[in-house]
Amino acid sequence: MPELTQAPDSFVAEVVTSEGAFEITMIRAWSPLAVDRAHFLMANDYYAGARFYRVEPGFVVQWGFSGDPALDSIWHPNGVADEPVVESNARGTVTFARSAPETRSIQMFVNLADNARLDAYASSGVVGFPPVGRIDTGLEVVDGIYSAYRPSPPRQDSIRAVGNAYLQRHFPQLDSIVSTRVVRWWN
Repeated sequence: MPELTQAPDSFVAEVVTSEGAFEITMIRAWSPLAVDRAHFLMANDYYAGARFYRVEPGFVVQWGFSGDPALDSIWHPNGVADEPVVESNARGTVTFARSAPETRSIQMFVNLADNARLDAYASSGVVGFPPVGRIDTGLEVVDGIYSAYRPSPPRQDSIRAVGNAYLQRHFPQLDSIVSTRVVRWWN
């Protein structure tokens, strides 16, 4: 796994999708280790080709697997250390998903509603989902991500094993990320 460097204090990542583009302002003070990871992934276009595989209207839109199981196998098992929640999971904030201690690695979600309950949600010995940034432009693009595969969304274990081939075969209408890049930053 590549060595990560410290991200700028704040930066803007442009995410171009099959539905249009949105910009995320990442704020290192909210979750320094996770923002360092997000900076590396966004700056290196890791998510190009990733599908929005979980869409829960009124809750979240989630992505994270690159579509290449070999690439995902490098990053997925190497999560960053847990950090406290210092900013609420309000509508438009972006947060790393997690399932247990130190599992925030590549999967991210956008809060489609004010999900303050995620700030103190306790599971597997970890409390809360710390946001890493917020969408400042293009939230309407995220609101339009294809959501008709509910209530039977893609299985994460199949995405990890087969990648985009599985998604294209069984969920061909999923929206995807075309590219990501860091467009501005400041310290």
